[in-house]
Amino acid sequence: MQRHVAFLLLPYQSPAANIIVSTMSTMSTMSTMSTMSTMSSIPHHYNIAIEPDDIDFMGHVNNANYLKWVQDAVVAHWEKIAPSEAVATHLWVALKHEITYRKPAFLDDDVIAEVLLEKVHGARAFYSTVIRRGEDVLAEVQSSWCCVDADTLRPMRIAKEIAANFFGSKD
Repeated sequence: MQRHVAFLLLPYQSPAANIIVSTMSTMSTMSTMSTMSTMSSIPHHYNIAIEPDDIDFMGHVNNANYLKWVQDAVVAHWEKIAPSEAVATHLWVALKHEITYRKPAFLDDDVIAEVLLEKVHGARAFYSTVIRRGEDVLAEVQSSWCCVDADTLRPMRIAKEIAANFFGSKD
């Protein structure tokens, strides 16, 4: 079964208006979330297929395609590691991408994105993605995302049990 993922474009509001802030009930819960943000997460490797339409007038992949690759790679990471119930009830909205382009990509290149979840805080997730062709780094991306409830489209805190899946053992 192929699952289609939609990226939501919501009207701009300040981040404070979009994020629901809730207080954690115990210090142990705060300690657990803080520990998860400093632990190493499980990296995810996402193969990128370069299509002829990705190539611009200069003969290399247009920079706009990197954003799509990052979105696809982050969602694939979520779908691979999160429990199926969480995948069905949570959607992701990109809040910010900061892309540093290092080298161009071309039609016949074998390109891979390595996705690493750096931190989960409330309804936000912070990712680092490195796009490579072999040993060559093509782009480095820092991005932040907001988790939203699939039914209400309101920000939704990531449960510590779900976040723990991303910071577990690599075996």
